Amino acid sequence: MNNSQQTARVGLFFVLGLALTWVTFATLSGGSIFKNQGYKLIAGFESLKELKKGDEVRMAGVTIGSVLETHLDLTHRRGVATLQIEPDIQIPGDSTASIVMAGLIGTNYIGVELGSAGAAPLTPGSEIRTKVTPDINTIMTEIGNLGQKLDGAFSSFSTAISGDGKSPGLFQKLDKVITDNGEKVTATMTNLQEITTKLNSGEGTLGKLINDPALHEELVAAVSEIKSTAAEAKTFVTDAQAVMTQVKSGKGTLGVLVYDEASANNLKASVANIRAVSDKLAKGEGTLGKLINDDTLYNTAQSTLKKADRAIDGLGDSGPITAVGIVANSLF
Repeated sequence: MNNSQQTARVGLFFVLGLALTWVTFATLSGGSIFKNQGYKLIAGFESLKELKKGDEVRMAGVTIGSVLETHLDLTHRRGVATLQIEPDIQIPGDSTASIVMAGLIGTNYIGVELGSAGAAPLTPGSEIRTKVTPDINTIMTEIGNLGQKLDGAFSSFSTAISGDGKSPGLFQKLDKVITDNGEKVTATMTNLQEITTKLNSGEGTLGKLINDPALHEELVAAVSEIKSTAAEAKTFVTDAQAVMTQVKSGKGTLGVLVYDEASANNLKASVANIRAVSDKLAKGEGTLGKLINDDTLYNTAQSTLKKADRAIDGLGDSGPITAVGIVANSLF
């Protein structure tokens, strides 16, 4: 191999190395070495959660920039990330940024919400609103705390079931109850078996209700009657409510008596007059009072009836003219 061929090969490998280096650099830098770098935004968080320079900034899942640098802001006691946003991307002013975990073993990135369509865009150098999202460490810590609580709950449950050596558990208590009351339990089971046998054979009221279709039909009929009675009672209550409504509105005789002052006064006057008349009758005042309370009129009427009876007895033995005279003499 001559020198010219070796020189050509070395030059070819050198060019290929430069091309590979360029491709690698362009890939890592996003091909932004010769283009406009865009504008910067500030995002402050309580914790940057392992966020580092070069991590992506995404909106709706699309990469719109990257993290330019991170630093600690002791004045406001927070971590600050400077974001490099592409120049043709406008972020609405009401958008919110958060640190999102890309996966269990992936890197974090900053996710930006779309915000409102009519909101004014953020200006270069301004600060975007942020919100805190749980990271894998927080989630694992909470899962660990939950596991401890579950372990304590299961331990308490196990102690309650099996006991702790000092006091018996639920199973031991049940076993002791069954052992101490074995005869009673056996007798109870025997009684239950006898009862179920009687029910199956249709003995007793409950057995007849279960096995006799006629009683079932009568029970259904009774329930229907109860429903009908309830419906009638409901109708009665409705009518009573209607009557009370009329009375309250002053309609009808009862309503007038209750709410019409003139009618009420007339009723009071009538009752007073009736009471005055009854008082006079009780005292024997007036013609009717004397008829009720004076025995003289009763005795006189009785004497007159007796005289008339004697006069009638004497009519059979006298003529017409004589009979008239007899009657006149008897009465007067």
